[in-house]
Amino acid sequence: MTIYYSLTFMLLAAEMGTFCILVAPLPYRIKKTLFTFLSESVIVAKVAYALKISFIFVAILFIDALQRMFRITADTEASKNAQNGGVHDVRTETGLAARKFYAQRNVYLTGFCLFLSLVLTRTFYIILDLIHTQEEYAKIKKQSESTSNGAESTAELKKKIAALEAKDRDFETLKKQASQQAAEFDRLATEYNTLKGQNSDKKQD
Repeated sequence: MTIYYSLTFMLLAAEMGTFCILVAPLPYRIKKTLFTFLSESVIVAKVAYALKISFIFVAILFIDALQRMFRITADTEASKNAQNGGVHDVRTETGLAARKFYAQRNVYLTGFCLFLSLVLTRTFYIILDLIHTQEEYAKIKKQSESTSNGAESTAELKKKIAALEAKDRDFETLKKQASQQAAEFDRLATEYNTLKGQNSDKKQD
């Protein structure tokens, strides 16, 4: 395997490891910290930019490997047609089969590397959107809880105000009754004093 296909294989292995980390059932806090770091880190952004450039080269290798595979497949078919009715050359067939195998291996290697890069990108943004959605849900839940607590406190205040108003009405009623009783007492006292004065005048006569 040439050096660029070896590097492609290492990149594919790194993608597989990264994918396993992304889909691992991590706790929410760890996952949030990890994805926040990956989405906001300047170093990660630079690494992602370098990987995008490397994937361009992988795409070129994929196209080249695909062309080689088609060409070797055509050479194999031509060799088989040329050897029909004649003596089969085992070395030639073995060489063509090996070349076809390597060409197919390179196609699968580069193709899976490109495909997994797309899967990784989409998976990362899906999980990041999920984390943001969970954060928004938590905020909305807290707001609803605070609103419900405010509604409960408002209801309690209304009850207290109603109780105070009822007490105030009772106090006004008692005040009116007391004033009425005082007026009645004054009237009776006046009448009593009047009657008593009249009796005193009669006794003096």
